[in-house]
Amino acid sequence: MAGETGDLIAALRDADSIRFGEFELSHGGTSEYYVDKYLFETDPRCLELIAGAFADRIDEPKLAGVALGAVPLVAVTSVETGLPYVIARKRKKEYGTGNLIEGRLEKGEEVVVLEDIATTGQSAADAVSALREAGAIVKRVLVVVDREEGARSTLAGYDVELESLVSASELLADADRRGSRTDR
Repeated sequence: MAGETGDLIAALRDADSIRFGEFELSHGGTSEYYVDKYLFETDPRCLELIAGAFADRIDEPKLAGVALGAVPLVAVTSVETGLPYVIARKRKKEYGTGNLIEGRLEKGEEVVVLEDIATTGQSAADAVSALREAGAIVKRVLVVVDREEGARSTLAGYDVELESLVSASELLADADRRGSRTDR
């Protein structure tokens, strides 16, 4: 696999963030593979490639990251692009300001949501709802990995386009080519 996608898959693999076996996912389902976001979100090479790839796809004037997982991604992409960002929480804090959206957001601002991994798409959909409730215009969600398990359809129900840097099909095809689809 050549180009940007191939480089990112190689970096994800080098960060040991793609594992095979039996895994329970956050939505309750199981999977034969797992993408460990904490390993790729703490790896400088992965962050560099992700920020560059996201930057190439962004037309909107503001970024939004889904708390907590996408915060490193939105931060490095902000540095790469020079664009400001906000953080969309899953629920309001019970202390301090009690904000659902952290950072400066003006009504009518167009925002692109950045996320780490999309499975069902519900976390991203919740972020879209929170941002829209705060007055933002949201038309797209960019993710590092689309597990291709319904996120695109979920987000389409919110009139939002999902775009991924890497798909599950690409990760699995790479593992098959390398003969690395074994338990670790």
